[in-house]
Amino acid sequence: MLEATHARRLFHFKEPAATSRGVMTTRESWFVKVWERGFPERAGVGECALFRGLSAEDRPGYEELLAAACARVNDFHAGEWRACSSVCLGMETALADLRHGGERRPFPSPFTRGEREIEINGLVWMGDRERMARRVEEKLAAGFRCLKVKVGGIDFGEELEMLREIRSRFPAGTLQLRLDANGAFSPATARGKLEALARLDIHSIEQPLRRGAWRETRALIADSPVPVALDEELIGIVTRAGKVEMLDSLSPRYIVLKPTLAGGFASCDEWIALAAERGIGWWVTSALESNVGLNAIAQWCATRGGELPAGLGTGELYTDNIPSPLARRGSALAFDPAGAWDLQTLFPTPS
Repeated sequence: MLEATHARRLFHFKEPAATSRGVMTTRESWFVKVWERGFPERAGVGECALFRGLSAEDRPGYEELLAAACARVNDFHAGEWRACSSVCLGMETALADLRHGGERRPFPSPFTRGEREIEINGLVWMGDRERMARRVEEKLAAGFRCLKVKVGGIDFGEELEMLREIRSRFPAGTLQLRLDANGAFSPATARGKLEALARLDIHSIEQPLRRGAWRETRALIADSPVPVALDEELIGIVTRAGKVEMLDSLSPRYIVLKPTLAGGFASCDEWIALAAERGIGWWVTSALESNVGLNAIAQWCATRGGELPAGLGTGELYTDNIPSPLARRGSALAFDPAGAWDLQTLFPTPS
């Protein structure tokens, strides 16, 4: 018989994290712990990283929803909880962790044995041009060969000039540029912006138009000189029929899988299968989780493949992240099998 509990934690960004949706200085997250009755020392832990303003389940009563999932731990089925994406992912992680010994290795692979690393992109947050340029330099100095740059937050002309400067120093053969607009472009101006960007050998642009604007998005994808990747568009689509409708209606070049937002791991497996049937590429991205959630997503990514570099965070976003065996080595994410976790602040051991 299984038992489960949950806890809340607030994380603080080292620097304000800006997107076209706003600026974040803190990030709230929830955690679940699952164990066999009578054996609390051997437990699985997962993160339920509700993304305020973006998660489909961001509504009043979230903690009650999480408590209900914990109460049903013995008959938890991911398919029934996909609409509560972050809860589903946390429970999937905790249960998989418990099945594999409660050692934070829910998806064992050469990655968790320290034999393989995952190539990742460097993320450049929005800011004024000077700040973004500084962040670009930091990522390049760290050895990243793929940059994901958030756009749509400042004057497009300034963004374009900054990207031109990057490309003048690093041609496409040495540096891949991915952009993420977070829905900031308007249907009226998107085509012109993409034409300007296409001259810079841009790998792809994520979510140029707002989520839900299917008619405009379909037309833009069909005629875009820059490959379009969809990520926010996947949020809230949890049935197979809904996924088929979206993929067949919009026909994106890529989809970007954020398990915390896209229904959890089993749901993302379904997205992968449907995308493969249609020749649509994909890669995995984290969504500002702490090291607990990042660890699970990275381990799952290591067993699934997808296009690389993956968009996995490095655990360096927060001043008070949870110590873990994850570490960035140049432009790759690594797992140290001998590394230690410190979950005492989440679930203190009873005295």
